[in-house]
Amino acid sequence: MAKPFSPKIEFTVRKCQPKLVAPAKPTPRVVKLLSDVDDQEHLRCQIPLFFFYPHRPSMAGKDSAKLIKKALAETLVFYYPFASRLREGTGRKLMVDCKEEGLIFIGADADVCLYQFGGPLKPPFPCFEELLYNVPGSEGIINCPLLLIQVTRLKFGGFIFALRLNHTMSDRLGLVQLVKALAEITQGACEPSIHPVWCRELLNATDPPRMTCCHTEYDEVPNNDDDETRNEDMVYDSFFFGPNQLKAIYQ
Repeated sequence: MAKPFSPKIEFTVRKCQPKLVAPAKPTPRVVKLLSDVDDQEHLRCQIPLFFFYPHRPSMAGKDSAKLIKKALAETLVFYYPFASRLREGTGRKLMVDCKEEGLIFIGADADVCLYQFGGPLKPPFPCFEELLYNVPGSEGIINCPLLLIQVTRLKFGGFIFALRLNHTMSDRLGLVQLVKALAEITQGACEPSIHPVWCRELLNATDPPRMTCCHTEYDEVPNNDDDETRNEDMVYDSFFFGPNQLKAIYQ
């Protein structure tokens, strides 16, 4: 059985000065409206994510942080709204002001090996503050960078790719598409295999709003909680789905 993560592990992270990474080529200077779905209050937050990569012989002598930083600039040519800033208009309507202002990138080194973290690696991650530095003034929703990325190179190879995303800009699937595009360009592709499309106007309500069907999801639901479903009796845990589990779900 894999050893659980040890919160007592001690290591030092040496960070480079945070840099703004803009698109490698000129991009359109436009203002793009977010959809009515993106405007929801509960989406106005920052979401952290961590990806762990063990050492690979093919990476010998290569600087993962420099490679990813260069590929980021090239990826932002296609995903240029992520290098922009959110502005707020009438009625708190959110819009993306595309002016190539850049996202935040941090290169770092840690004197620890990946195996020392134990396993399985799952949230909550006790030392995430070291692996995803909160640059002062960057945590806001309006007029702040939309992405913060830190690549931490590990002792004897491997690295941790951590990011913080302004959730109004993307859901899980959109972020996966962005990260996949970054991976493809890091590995030598000239462009992503799937190009992004901005059609958020399709998710906007009519003006004035007009309901065309019943929305039972907004109906009042009685609270029938009993002793068996109280929050204090619940246990927090993570579940991992690999290829075999996903295949079983879709069969």
